[in-house]
Amino acid sequence: MAAKKAKATDPVAALESQLAQLTDQLTKARAAKNKSLETELAKATKAAAAAAKKAASAKAKLNAVRAKKKTPAQAKQVQAAKKAADTEAAALKAAKTVLADAKAAVTAAKAEAKRAAAVAKVIAKEEAALAKAEAKKAKAAAAKEKAAAKKAAAKEKLAAKKAAAKAKVAAKKAAAKEKAAAKKAAAKAKLAAKKAAAKQKAAAKKATAKKPAAKKVAKPAAAKKAPVKKAAAKKAPAKKAAPAKRRGRPAKKA
Repeated sequence: MAAKKAKATDPVAALESQLAQLTDQLTKARAAKNKSLETELAKATKAAAAAAKKAASAKAKLNAVRAKKKTPAQAKQVQAAKKAADTEAAALKAAKTVLADAKAAVTAAKAEAKRAAAVAKVIAKEEAALAKAEAKKAKAAAAKEKAAAKKAAAKEKLAAKKAAAKAKVAAKKAAAKEKAAAKKAAAKAKLAAKKAAAKQKAAAKKATAKKPAAKKVAKPAAAKKAPVKKAAAKKAPAKKAAPAKRRGRPAKKA
């Protein structure tokens, strides 16, 4: 919406539009003017032809009157015929002037139209060349952009491929490490279980070996139980312990 508004209020675009309209109007005005001048030239040509015919007729009449016998009446006729011939000659001269002006106007209009057409052709040629150059430039820019996008896509694809390969290697390494750790743990557990089993077996063996010895020792101990007590009763009284020597200085004599 903003782009449309900016385009609508662009003064350069508005002036270019007005220029195109004025150029079209100018072309139409030139065509109308040329048509009008051609019409005027046709009229002037027709008028000049009519004036020339009348002038020739008046001159012929004058010559005919002059050829008559000279009399006062003939002299008056000559005077009247000469006046008519002079009038027609003046009309012919005026018609010829109008015709010359019309021809000059048409020639000038044609020259102007030819010049305008040549200018328009040059402008159109330059505009076409400029448009072609701009199109070529735009095409080159588009190709460059496409190549850059393709390069970026290839780079991104390669990076993704490298990342995937790296992740695969890391996963493989982690799996191998985990497998090795599991194997090590299993071996350790197996060894521990083996040691525990051996220890348990040894303890059981030891316990089994101790049972017969305990039975053998238990019987003599039960037989000698009373004499031990008697002997304990006949035990001599303990000797009185001698007083311990006093350490330090000797006692003073009295």
